[in-house]
Amino acid sequence: MRAFYFLFFCIAQTSFGQDLKPVESIPLKADVFIGVDSYNNKYFIKTNVLHKQGSEGSFVFNDYQLGRISSVDIINPLKIVLFYEDVNTVVFVDNKLTEIERINFNNLPDFVNISTATNAGNNKLWIFNVDTNQLELYDYRSQRRTTVSQPFAGKLVSQASNFNYCFVLTERKLRTFNVYGSLLAEVDAMGFEKIVQQNENVIALKANELFYFSENSFKPIKIPISENTPKDLQLTQDLLYIYDGINILTYRLTQPKQ
Repeated sequence: MRAFYFLFFCIAQTSFGQDLKPVESIPLKADVFIGVDSYNNKYFIKTNVLHKQGSEGSFVFNDYQLGRISSVDIINPLKIVLFYEDVNTVVFVDNKLTEIERINFNNLPDFVNISTATNAGNNKLWIFNVDTNQLELYDYRSQRRTTVSQPFAGKLVSQASNFNYCFVLTERKLRTFNVYGSLLAEVDAMGFEKIVQQNENVIALKANELFYFSENSFKPIKIPISENTPKDLQLTQDLLYIYDGINILTYRLTQPKQ
């Protein structure tokens, strides 16, 4: 595989300005902005209810007995993954946010306590085992777990993934793994608070700054954002979405020229 890129983009006018073109700004009242899927449907959480809005209408999913929604993975809009950390449970919903099935990890024959769960494709989930501090792949049809990483030092801060790669941010390091368990890259965490990904592209957020690491040097380029402090982010094939708590700001991206 190609060495993965950590891509950096900035709202302020900089030398990277030609690589970030404003597309639109849409108002949104939400507690958490999840993202926009390949069909241009918007997903967000408000008062612990998952909302989907698009050309086919508006849909919601909620189960208050499960507690707070910890994360939502929309990489496959036909099988969305909701994770409820408080009860160690994953819920799958379809494109109308109707429940398909759920997995309570407390009830598995081989109990595991997890802090993340994201879609790995082929009936698998990327999960982070809290007890061992390791990244694992869980096949929910065979109920088999495969260890992907060695135990990490430091707490898990953020996880972002797709069907091929998983990016794990801990207090000390930012690492990328493939589905075969290979460690592909590792850099210092530098106090990052959140990561988002698209294929081999990753954006890291720290306070009011986004960070770019080049493919060859991994030396970070830091540029402050002058406006629109990011609350939530999403990176797709061509677009960067930034939610500032008031509006979804959409930018068209091209890879920066070094």
